[in-house]
Amino acid sequence: MEMAMKLHIWLAGLAALAWAGFAHAGGVGYETVSVPVVGDRPLKMSIWYPTTAPEAAEPLALSSQVVAHGAPVAGQGHPLIVVSHGTGGSDADHFDTAQALARAGFVVAAVAHTGDTYDDRSRALRIIDRPRHLSVAIDYMTQAWQGHDAVDAARIGAFGFSAGGFTVLAAIGGEPDMSLTDRHCAVHPHFYDCQMLRMFPRQSATATVPAHDSRIRAAVIAAPALGYAFTPAGLAKVKVPIQLWRAEWDTVLPQPFYAETVRRNLPNPPEHHVVPGADHFDFLPPCSPALAKAAPSICGDGVFDRAAFHATFNAEVVRFFRKTLG
Repeated sequence: MEMAMKLHIWLAGLAALAWAGFAHAGGVGYETVSVPVVGDRPLKMSIWYPTTAPEAAEPLALSSQVVAHGAPVAGQGHPLIVVSHGTGGSDADHFDTAQALARAGFVVAAVAHTGDTYDDRSRALRIIDRPRHLSVAIDYMTQAWQGHDAVDAARIGAFGFSAGGFTVLAAIGGEPDMSLTDRHCAVHPHFYDCQMLRMFPRQSATATVPAHDSRIRAAVIAAPALGYAFTPAGLAKVKVPIQLWRAEWDTVLPQPFYAETVRRNLPNPPEHHVVPGADHFDFLPPCSPALAKAAPSICGDGVFDRAAFHATFNAEVVRFFRKTLG
């Protein structure tokens, strides 16, 4: 049965990659923007999109990518995917998945959540504020971005990893009960999220209901943080199709308290994937030597083949959004 499932995923991946080649035969454009936000600091975003301009290698944080920087958008009617990174991450965290989507004909906008990035942890616990950043991104991409005329505002999806998975769940209608963190951490004080609560000052919980955005029509969620905060009642309003991923050996967000709780409590069964042998950070791209030296804890132990997994993972993400957004 396990071999048959692996073969099914492999074949589905090949099919999705084949579709991507037909959907957009050109390259990937890339740019970064700083979006004004009323009453707050500007929101930084990275954007990947289809283009016919020639590509070139360029540095990206401690890695590199091959893109056409600042090139014009090619084509019209592209679906939009907004991306939410994990706590302490950046808008570049899922660049390989963003590139796969752009080569398949999608426009991708990844936000850098203000106050919860690798270089600014001042709002690390204000996770309830994160969903509004996705709405800011959608507003900008469909109204003000230089290529907004090429975006189909009726076909919008969202991708989120870890705290980004929480963000996307909240944005599509989830209402977490944040009071459950105290009960959870009393039993599991060594879990990562409970350690964060001790590391950073507790933030005011005046905003108990996150901003929902009905424009998001499909979601890919990987290893969602604070899954235990989403009760069946808290997920009752989530109606969009979901592709849910978890690592078999997630040592950061161990099961059954996170992705498994979300899977059980969703009103409609998601498309569910468990990645054999994977750990939490294997949903991030394969590490460059420079990143492996700077942040070895997120780069794996060298046993799990992250590059091979991402070939399948990215193809499955493309397939799902193609199916759900048309």
